[in-house]
Amino acid sequence: MKLYTIDTGYLKLDGGAMFGVVPKSIWNTLNPSDEKNLCTWAMRCLLVEEGNRLILIDCGVGNKQSEKFFSYYEPHGDDSLDSSLKKHGFTPNDITDCFLTHLHFDHCGGAIKREGEKLLPSFPNATYYCNERHWQWAVNPNSREKASFLKENILPLKESGQLKMLSKESEIMPGFNVIFVNGHTEAMMLPVIRYKDRTIVYMADLIPSAGHIPVSYVMAYDVRPLITLEEKEVFLKIAAENNYLLYFEHDRTIEACSLKMTERGVRMDQKVLIADL
Repeated sequence: MKLYTIDTGYLKLDGGAMFGVVPKSIWNTLNPSDEKNLCTWAMRCLLVEEGNRLILIDCGVGNKQSEKFFSYYEPHGDDSLDSSLKKHGFTPNDITDCFLTHLHFDHCGGAIKREGEKLLPSFPNATYYCNERHWQWAVNPNSREKASFLKENILPLKESGQLKMLSKESEIMPGFNVIFVNGHTEAMMLPVIRYKDRTIVYMADLIPSAGHIPVSYVMAYDVRPLITLEEKEVFLKIAAENNYLLYFEHDRTIEACSLKMTERGVRMDQKVLIADL
């Protein structure tokens, strides 16, 4: 197995929304905001190569939305999904599997591209993975999350015939398992990958950055923040005891880290680059 970091650029989100009840005087030291209270966040994906399979985990925001839509989030940076794949010698046509942790626009927007008036899969040879509970949640959105579930990102997946629904017990392949969590959104899936005798967990939005490792640092975007608290507490204890590596989708500078137990609870130990493992 080989792993590749796939950088798809950055976007800006409100710092208060990203850190919930944590005061700005604290979170601003972790990820400084601009004059509009917006912080820069990565959209970092992960590519898993195993035999003849090439599995992409999440795919960034894409580029098909309107100028008005993008003005809210200010996507920027030199990297894109295509350029990052190319850097590692791949193209979108090479992707055999696209695993979507959940269907918020910054995680799945790159799954669908616009060609003229048509919305088509960005990875024509790939199987796309979701799960029925989250799919129903996304296509019948609540008022709180409606702005994050965009029909042009979601409905074409099913229309393509390339969508596969996973169950909680599903395994993508040996060494690639799935954790289901429900605090951020219904049935978000976290890949758990066994790689070079280490366990790497793709954190998606359970712990979007290293700054969110403290249990009480929960996003205001989460639909069930008290559930997130419980899920984080249980997960972090297991992760620290078993020397897991956490891979961050949204941390603008830290790709992954190990953990340690402290008097204040579980905290980051060492920064890690996947390429160095």
